[in-house]
Amino acid sequence: MSEIKTLEIPKWGLSMEEGTIAQWLIQEGEHFSKGQEICEIETTKIVNVLEAPFEGTLRKILAKNGDTLIVGGLIAVCAEPQITDAEIEAFVQSLGGTSVTAGESKNETQIVGTVAEKTAPVQAETRAQTVSVQNSASKASKPAVQGGYSIPATLQGYQSVDDIFATPHALKLAEKHQVNLAKITGSGRAGRISVSDIQAAVIAAGGQWPDIRHQASTKVVKSTADDSQIAATPVARRLAKQWDINLHDCRASGSRGRICKEDVEAVYARDNPNLSHTPCESAQPPAAAVTAIAMNGMRKAIASRLQSAKRNAPHFRLMADLNVDAIQSLRGQINATVPQLKLSVNDMLIKAAAAALMKVPQVNVQFDEENQQILQFQNADIAVAVAIENGLITPIVKAANQKSLAEISAEVRDLATRAKTGKLAPDEFQGGSFSISNLGMLGVKQFDAIINPPQGAILALGASEQRAVVEDGNIVIRQMVTATLSCDHRVIDGALGAKFLAALKQFVENPALILV
Repeated sequence: MSEIKTLEIPKWGLSMEEGTIAQWLIQEGEHFSKGQEICEIETTKIVNVLEAPFEGTLRKILAKNGDTLIVGGLIAVCAEPQITDAEIEAFVQSLGGTSVTAGESKNETQIVGTVAEKTAPVQAETRAQTVSVQNSASKASKPAVQGGYSIPATLQGYQSVDDIFATPHALKLAEKHQVNLAKITGSGRAGRISVSDIQAAVIAAGGQWPDIRHQASTKVVKSTADDSQIAATPVARRLAKQWDINLHDCRASGSRGRICKEDVEAVYARDNPNLSHTPCESAQPPAAAVTAIAMNGMRKAIASRLQSAKRNAPHFRLMADLNVDAIQSLRGQINATVPQLKLSVNDMLIKAAAAALMKVPQVNVQFDEENQQILQFQNADIAVAVAIENGLITPIVKAANQKSLAEISAEVRDLATRAKTGKLAPDEFQGGSFSISNLGMLGVKQFDAIINPPQGAILALGASEQRAVVEDGNIVIRQMVTATLSCDHRVIDGALGAKFLAALKQFVENPALILV
């Protein structure tokens, strides 16, 4: 007896609802071992690698590169070579789903996700669904092994560099074959280097690289299903008819789950990549050239969360000017004394904020809206806002009150680097008891930040600059930073917020206190 097993979209983190296949790292017919990297799945926050939960052979890929499925959605079928293709297809059909081919419409892809959701409960780990079938006498032949690798001297010399933005598979192959990624230009989002980029560079330089095993198909198959019952705005339906676009091929990002004008324009832009803008409606006068940019999963998640925070949390703001002369002086002394340590002002402000949260613990809270409870934390788990290509992410420096300045500095650099390459684990950016957003390095003097729910407050830090300050009746020049505290008035009152800012000011202007 042999088994047919399935691979599904896993659930990484409590807030994950869906995942997009970024790229497959193995191809159909290839045998894999338990723990081997199977594919990359993009969530609203990060790109994670799915590791095989069992040993087997990948027989049929149901979700192609770019397909988005809900958690638990069926993405592939696995079985040993003696299981025939007919048996594989019969198994898929027995689930009520369909074997989706590359480029099929979004509507057809969702059928697979729906089937998987109905046939089994969602679990935190990828699960394997098995059925017993009779052994087949036919043998499925494995794909022939391609030629070897030959790396030109001009591309040799692998170096582990933190700022190299490449897929996990590309990084592993580059290290294995000693390819210098610094000499390769990535074609992915934000210049991300993929295996195909390495292959192209090696071949262009006169070397050899085996055929790529996981390149995405660019063929798009348009849906022909009846879309008359699809919820859409009148403008979107008119444009879809004018441009011969089936509404099943459009994402619904409008109000009440309707397809809006921008959704139809996004499909038109995808189908007509050589045009810099979508055509105007025939009944309207010519308009300026525009490019419709579809919102990715991360941007949609940010929009939803912050809109909810702005709508539900009654924000109020308190502002204080911090004299950072002393903290700058201490930073310079530490960096000069310990050459291997490069503290930033932000590192020291994180430590000062952690100390202030311990002094005023009523600000170190989350609001449990469902149960109407205030959750007060014992340690200061400070989320630090980091801007990345697709939006904003907030990796967390956990128990910052218990860490030294050196530990905070190293952890912030590590978290920021992995955030920009999509390598954070869910528990490294979900939760936290307080947030800090610093735009000072971009020259911003002062700004208001939106609270990161369910936290109760966020601190916005501006640029450090010389200002004229009156001290004892005299005008003196001091290095100042404007700090703005946004609070959720449901859990933090004005007097309490002011008490926290006073404590923060004390620790910033007397930095020796954060060292003891």
